Amino acid sequence: MEVLSLFPRHLLKGVLAPEQLGGLQALARTVLAEPALAPDASAKLAGQLSLQRELGPQYPEVVSLCADVLLPACERWIRHVIDQQPPEAHGPWARGRYRLQMIDIWLNVQRAGDYNPTHTHGGAFSGVVFLEVPPQITAERFDGQLCFYGPEDWHIQSFRTGMVHYVVPVPGEFYVFPAWQPHSVAPFRGEGERLSLAFNVVAVPPQPAPATPAPGGNVSLSTSRRKPGGFR
Repeated sequence: MEVLSLFPRHLLKGVLAPEQLGGLQALARTVLAEPALAPDASAKLAGQLSLQRELGPQYPEVVSLCADVLLPACERWIRHVIDQQPPEAHGPWARGRYRLQMIDIWLNVQRAGDYNPTHTHGGAFSGVVFLEVPPQITAERFDGQLCFYGPEDWHIQSFRTGMVHYVVPVPGEFYVFPAWQPHSVAPFRGEGERLSLAFNVVAVPPQPAPATPAPGGNVSLSTSRRKPGGFR
């Protein structure tokens, strides 16, 4: 006999190299010491947190994280899920039909009593990178954990046990998931700060080849459409 899991939802989990984690921790501490270095992101985010600051391509640590880790992680998620389907079902996720682009990345600073309510993101993918975690946040209680939700209420007495998944934050670990995946962050008690990065990624058409002007100076409209902003 065997037990089969139906309709799984996929999370990608990874671990940063120690030197990359150290650089991002130092950047977070720099922004914490001087918040004016980065724009306030709280007005457009769901979190009820002490501090949320937008980061951008002016920080080499962020550029490296996006290019070397997060965008490849999103691609890894796509290929794991899509390549299990017949090729004719790949649609817009067939190789060569898209490219991934980071559009938002921000620093979350959570202190005692802060929380992030259940929410989703826009775009194609979202995720979190854990930077620092107070020692009292452990698997022994819900405090400070990242929670992912399924389409039905969790209710252990009736064996609906697969509708919520708890993640204990560990510095250096990161998770990537579809932007539509509902998730929340529970408050924690005690001293310390829970520092993390969150991000959003979109899929856009592949970079067009340089256009050759047509006779008479006509230019294809597809070469003049606005492209999404963000990281390149």
